[in-house]
Amino acid sequence: MTDFQTQCHDIIDRIKSLADPAALAGMARFGINPEHACGVSVSKLRPMARSIGKSHELAEMLWESQIHEARILACLIDVPSLVAHEQMERWVQDFNSWDLCDLCCNHLFRKMASAYDWVGRWAAREEEFVRRAGFVLIACLAVHDKKADDAKFVGYLPMITCFAVDDRNYVKKAVNWALRQIGKRNLALNAVAEETARELRNTDSKTARWIAADALRDLEKWRMRSAKQERSYSVTR
Repeated sequence: MTDFQTQCHDIIDRIKSLADPAALAGMARFGINPEHACGVSVSKLRPMARSIGKSHELAEMLWESQIHEARILACLIDVPSLVAHEQMERWVQDFNSWDLCDLCCNHLFRKMASAYDWVGRWAAREEEFVRRAGFVLIACLAVHDKKADDAKFVGYLPMITCFAVDDRNYVKKAVNWALRQIGKRNLALNAVAEETARELRNTDSKTARWIAADALRDLEKWRMRSAKQERSYSVTR
């Protein structure tokens, strides 16, 4: 047995020792797939990840265990520069819960140099969590990639419009999230995101109208808050 295998077994034993049936039931109530889960919260997994440190080899072993919390740890400790495209495709096909999808995209995939290349590729796929991953990546990149041009995100608005009719819960919420985060990068993108939302509001799709209504509420609040902050800044200069 290699050192990585020994460490992997020790980590899994530690996860199992923290198993909480009540927390597992709570996860299920929040829409988290309880299959292969132990009921260990992310707040307990983050300190574990920090103590483990970064390790690509260990991340792969933890992922292969199929244990939900071990896979979350894998996302937290993997090294973006060592993640191959084959691994990204393999992992995204294993997504079976919104929390794993979102955490993996936010903590690992969005840090990849090729992150933008996967957005359209995954969004166009039919599998629910693969499509969700495409739109979650948009949301995460909109928040974290401060240097990206506005045009990059404007280019995603037609794709948001196209898939806003997908009524599957985890897809429509990701499409909504992507639209809102694009519109909260700056006032210019806020305007075009609100315009997209108003167009969706006038479609025949109930799902698109829900996305539009929720997005408009959030985007309008953000715009008003930003304007107030700008006025306050102008007064104090």
